[in-house]
Amino acid sequence: MKYIVVIGDGMADNPVPELEGKTPLQHANIPVLDALAKKGEMGSVKTCPEGFPPGSDIGILAICGVDPRVNYTGRSPLEAAATGIQLAEGEASYRCNMVTYEDGDMPFEEKKILSHSGGSIEAEESIELVKDLFANPTFKEQADKAGVRVYPAPSFRHIAVQKDADLEGIVMLAPHDHLGEVIKDLLPTGNDNATVLGSLMKTANEVLDQHPINQKRREEGKLPANGVWFWAEGSAIILNSFEETYKKTGTMISAVPLCHGIANLLGLSVTIVEGATGELDTNYEGKVEAALNALKGGDDFTIIHIEAPDECTHNGDLEGKIQSIEWLDSRVLKPVVEQMDASGEDYRLIVLADHKTLTSTRGHDGEPVPYLLYDSRKNTESKLSYSEEDGAKGPYYDDGANTIIRLLFEQ
Repeated sequence: MKYIVVIGDGMADNPVPELEGKTPLQHANIPVLDALAKKGEMGSVKTCPEGFPPGSDIGILAICGVDPRVNYTGRSPLEAAATGIQLAEGEASYRCNMVTYEDGDMPFEEKKILSHSGGSIEAEESIELVKDLFANPTFKEQADKAGVRVYPAPSFRHIAVQKDADLEGIVMLAPHDHLGEVIKDLLPTGNDNATVLGSLMKTANEVLDQHPINQKRREEGKLPANGVWFWAEGSAIILNSFEETYKKTGTMISAVPLCHGIANLLGLSVTIVEGATGELDTNYEGKVEAALNALKGGDDFTIIHIEAPDECTHNGDLEGKIQSIEWLDSRVLKPVVEQMDASGEDYRLIVLADHKTLTSTRGHDGEPVPYLLYDSRKNTESKLSYSEEDGAKGPYYDDGANTIIRLLFEQ
């Protein structure tokens, strides 16, 4: 028996007026998902517990069987684990996003945040910008005084680590939940350290705004990556071994450092797929090949994570979100099912989102998401389709961390 989890990050949504009141899942052409739903079990599950901000960190931990209410210390330590960053006592890590602030002569606090990803900046440019920022004499002096150093990553997502970090009472908001909003009330608050971090963000905007890379991006009609945003604060985290807990070996397939970090902490294998971007143009076929090779190589289960629906929604790209869902169906699930069926080996499959990402707000939402559980040995003839509406017609679980993996591994 083999086990497969497919995560369409943020693909669940609410009805969209532009789609005549349908959700993107209901509007998309997803024949494979719908066929599996008719043979399997449709239900809904709450992946993000009440009291926690809905996001991939919480949702994917829950999907992997980790209770965020017990183990969660913050998002950035999970991402730090992807690159082997070990936090010392008293240190904290932060996500250091490259972001886009609106151009203009207004005070920094009155600017709006336009992109949480620096206009989807590519790896080389992002690394060069953040290295130049931390090498700039003005910014470096300020960062050294604050005890902040950076670990560049090949995306818009970098990790910052701070010595003697005071996180008590601090409030740091996710940039992707506040796109198009004035940042005055979004900057870090809650203690003196929040003021220090906010000051660093202001200086970063001053340093990066006219950087040659950003001048070139403007000339090319792209958004500049003219700032950084600290958030997702957290201290060191230790997770129990997945294999020891569930007696199964597995591999994580994702383009996102967060997923790699969770896998590392759980003792799962990680396969880095060439051309996997975390965007709409990711290497879907490469991810499928890597997942199936892991199963053929002896793993009991694999997780295939597709980031594109979430990123498209954050970018206000409804057409892209629909396309990403359709490609998850045709370029991920179709070959997975065809090749697993051809192998003759029994398998169980769960497909779900880690959280909702709403077209209406371009932000995350913690409402339950639909799940599909399919067993190659069974045909339930449910006659349901894969959608939020039909998911609500089946079983409902309000504790994803103690439900999803156990459902998958039931015989």
